[in-house]
Amino acid sequence: MTTAIQLTPQDTIERALKLAAAEGAQGCVVLVAETSSANLRWANNTLTTNGAMRGSSVTVIATVGAGEGTAAGVVGRSSATDASLGEIVSAAVAAARESGPAEDARPLVDGTVGPGWDDEADETDVSVYESFAPALGEALTRAGKESRWLYGFADHGVTTLYVGSSAGLRLRQTLKRGYVTANGKSSDLSQSAWVGAATRDFTDIDPLAIDAELTRRLSWATRTVSVEAGRHPTVLTPAAVADLMTHMYRKLDGREAHEGRSVFSKPAGGSRIGEALSPQPVRFWSDPMLGGLETFPFVAAQSSGGSQSVFDNGLTLTATDWIRGGKLENLMQSRFTAELTGAPAVTPAIGNYALSVDGATGSVDDLVAGLDHGLLVTCLWYIRIVDPQTLLLTGLTRDGVYLVENGEVTGAVNNFRFNESPVDILARFTKAGATVPSFSREWGDEFSRTATPPLLVPDYNMSSVSQAN
Repeated sequence: MTTAIQLTPQDTIERALKLAAAEGAQGCVVLVAETSSANLRWANNTLTTNGAMRGSSVTVIATVGAGEGTAAGVVGRSSATDASLGEIVSAAVAAARESGPAEDARPLVDGTVGPGWDDEADETDVSVYESFAPALGEALTRAGKESRWLYGFADHGVTTLYVGSSAGLRLRQTLKRGYVTANGKSSDLSQSAWVGAATRDFTDIDPLAIDAELTRRLSWATRTVSVEAGRHPTVLTPAAVADLMTHMYRKLDGREAHEGRSVFSKPAGGSRIGEALSPQPVRFWSDPMLGGLETFPFVAAQSSGGSQSVFDNGLTLTATDWIRGGKLENLMQSRFTAELTGAPAVTPAIGNYALSVDGATGSVDDLVAGLDHGLLVTCLWYIRIVDPQTLLLTGLTRDGVYLVENGEVTGAVNNFRFNESPVDILARFTKAGATVPSFSREWGDEFSRTATPPLLVPDYNMSSVSQAN
């Protein structure tokens, strides 16, 4: 019986490229992702589980033909051994031959051997919680003594991505990401509050501070008030803003806008690039080197579609303003869609974003202090798109909607269903605080590299009262 040999990422790529050439492929790109993660889970004031996982994935992109007749085939697997790699490459080449010419076909990105190419994949384990876990234990003990309940989950992951191509590209990049999401509940479970945070290594996450904020929010809920649906002055925390703005970020697709299928389309055709979206000095941008939110500095595409193209793998990413001075500056573009739409630059998606308002300072508490009467919303969930043309979203509030009177939080109110567009919110908000790292409850486990300010929206549309509790 033959034992399957597990290949290193570098060997996987080099062998796949040779196999693809032997099968007659004119071009080939191979992506290998090595992942590891470690997590903690707690409930009822007790640490319940911890675990660690390892994973690997291989994507082979083979091209046949040349010029406008180039076709691509893409095959991905959860792992590859010496024995299975040939099958993966053969399947990719066969898929390319069976496909028609790819509309996004472009020459593969030239490259050389990047720094760290020969290094092994980085890993994480439960030792990442060396300082976090003891403080969490202290918070759990404190909650028990104060007759509160704590529930939560912490996860840390490391992805090392290797990209190689027949055009000489050899890139390696490691990304770390982590997050914690925590619920606090009253002793009778009638009230609940939520706090979340993103991190790279858990050295900047304080469970005692998270518990203190949960305790504060639960104390607000000792008084409950019934509030009717309608348009209310509303302070959105940075987390709630990220819940909404991540939807907007994902819809910054240049081709969709060009074809009249998005909120960024002009009624008469083309995109709204150059139009003012906000009277405020809003900046919305991405930068692979943004401090604390670092992400892959090159394109890593496992499929083509919209503004993404597998032919762009390895293309260098640079800081991109999507909105600047309140005006729409750029939409996401591959080399193909930039040419198709007449965009002045190739601006692929980047795995982070930040929203800021020039000159804005202060915190959530500062916005609350300036509000005579309204609501404070801490997070949103179950958000869905109602109308792509306006990016109208519907969703629910959860685990913390509070009444503000005379600059103070005076009680908890019922949950609501809302109908709002993040693009409209940028046009209507009247005050903002400082931009801080944020964690979206709706998107955070998938897209956690965000920074947003708190916002005051004078007429947030709470369309109906929700019975969710």
